[in-house]
Amino acid sequence: MAVVMNNVEAVRHTLHQALTNDPSTLILGEDVGARGNVFLITKGFLEEFGPERIIDTPLAEATIVGAAIGMAMEGLRPIAEIQFSDFIYPAFNQIVGEAAKIRYRSDGDYTCPLVIRTPYGGGVRGALSHSVSVEALFYHVPGLKIVAPSTPADIKGLLTAAIEDPDPVLFLEHKKTYRLVKGEVPEGAFSIPIGKADVKHPGDQLTVISYGLNCHQAIEAASQLENEGLSIEVIDLRSIRPMDKTAILESVRKTRKVLIIHEDNKFGGVGAEISAMIAEEALFDLDAPIRRLCGPDVPAMGYALPLEEEFMISTARMADAMRDLVHF
Repeated sequence: MAVVMNNVEAVRHTLHQALTNDPSTLILGEDVGARGNVFLITKGFLEEFGPERIIDTPLAEATIVGAAIGMAMEGLRPIAEIQFSDFIYPAFNQIVGEAAKIRYRSDGDYTCPLVIRTPYGGGVRGALSHSVSVEALFYHVPGLKIVAPSTPADIKGLLTAAIEDPDPVLFLEHKKTYRLVKGEVPEGAFSIPIGKADVKHPGDQLTVISYGLNCHQAIEAASQLENEGLSIEVIDLRSIRPMDKTAILESVRKTRKVLIIHEDNKFGGVGAEISAMIAEEALFDLDAPIRRLCGPDVPAMGYALPLEEEFMISTARMADAMRDLVHF
């Protein structure tokens, strides 16, 4: 049986189910207890599960992740929340230098079943300190999985898989989709393998690769272009690392053209690695150059609405880029 939820409800539902089903699971982070999280995701959890499993922490991200790593190595399954992805930088060493390397440095004697949840992205007038996309900063790190689902069902399936995973997973939730996106979510046990992309909109003239909020906009743009007789395939990566190379190459070899869309800055972003992989594996299957539509290379997203709108990628801009590439 399935229930209609929005993205934030899907996160709450999945966390509650994990806490209920597995006593080794716990949540720690800023304001996750008495306040119930700034988005009210954990509201009531403290009363239901107690302070040993719903742990309010100081405003100290290095401490949150460092403590969670110790818990994970001792047999617990901590879910560490970074209140906004912009605050993750103090924990960079714990994530990159410690959590991602534990299995390797211990020759498999230790694992680190840790989930780090954090909302990312713009479009909510969050300005410099509440709008950043951090995926590219961690994309370079072997031993760390990165997941960025776009729909409620994908959130449940992938968050469940992340909690069950024996190694660290950075779980990114685009905050603008929290209440904007709705869909059916299975009520019972439900998991999606990390590393599997999903074709959200089939087509045969152009492959569009995206994730998060941009995936929904790409689907909308592709649907609009159907009225012009254009057939656009939209692939939702869902997992940024590991990436579903097989799904990407199958689609690219079918359509022979590709557009990569992400909100993060263009230079050195996830799209650059996807472009390189396609060029190495399928260059002679292409009928047009690989193109990227991404956020501008500026230090941060501005608070003023015109600045935020200029940074974000509109559905209209996506449609224009798709149309141009199909007719290239």
